[in-house]
Amino acid sequence: MVHDSSADSVAGFRRGRRLALDVGKARIGVAVSDPDGILATPVETVRAARDGSDIRRILTLVGDYEPVEIVVGMPRTLRGEHGESARMATDFARRLRAALANSQRDEPPPVCFTDERLTTVTAQRALRDNGVRAKQQRSVIDQAAAVAILQGWLDQHRRIPVRGPSVIDAETAETEEDDE
Repeated sequence: MVHDSSADSVAGFRRGRRLALDVGKARIGVAVSDPDGILATPVETVRAARDGSDIRRILTLVGDYEPVEIVVGMPRTLRGEHGESARMATDFARRLRAALANSQRDEPPPVCFTDERLTTVTAQRALRDNGVRAKQQRSVIDQAAAVAILQGWLDQHRRIPVRGPSVIDAETAETEEDDE
């Protein structure tokens, strides 16, 4: 079953790791979340291959991390249209789903899509801002894009929002102190 998670209205958030894939012509970036769905971290870059070795490697990672869901970045144009890259991601997701169905897993994780517009640009900027030179970026850019894809998906679907620092205005703080 391949579906577009951005179209779903998720009532709850199932605990468990998610595996994200940034599918490209030459490489596939892989990221994984923690079981609580708070943080996405890079895993590795898999070389895209016509011989199926890329699918086999992803299956191994699925066995290692045991995700409850696999999130594939769906590249769309800024207008929201699907181009060649989107067809490539869709084809990869279908082949992965078929391989998962043929694997020894009792219940393979569902494969879903999420909008990945500008994730590579975001990843490049983050790497550059952290001092990673352009030549060094090639080896990790796909992983960083997969992290951006997964973190965006987690932030959109997580049941419990991550809270920032508490902000108490001075007037409220004074009132609370007076009550004590």
